Amino acid sequence: MFNIYLLYVVLAALLDIVANLALNKSNGFRNFKWGLLSILLVWLAFYLLALSLEGMKLAIAYTLWGSIGILGTTLGGWYFFKQKLKPIGWVGIFIIIIAVITLKTA
Repeated sequence: MFNIYLLYVVLAALLDIVANLALNKSNGFRNFKWGLLSILLVWLAFYLLALSLEGMKLAIAYTLWGSIGILGTTLGGWYFFKQKLKPIGWVGIFIIIIAVITLKTA
């Protein structure tokens, strides 16, 4: 079932992913434009996360946001920056996904 509050969380997570990738691109804020973009995107992500709390429990919203962000940032780092995880890292991501599903059904 469609839920606007869930959409807010997903959009917040997507903004967070792009912010993390921009932060990596900023090279420790040496490339200031990418760093500034990262800050702006994080601010927008938190705004959307706050909107989601009008209709969703904090524990659910934050867990979804964080897990989508972790997975998306990991995949984005792999795709755009050729960063790799060891197999145990992928096990950790799988555990995060299972934890989110478990929390959502609790």
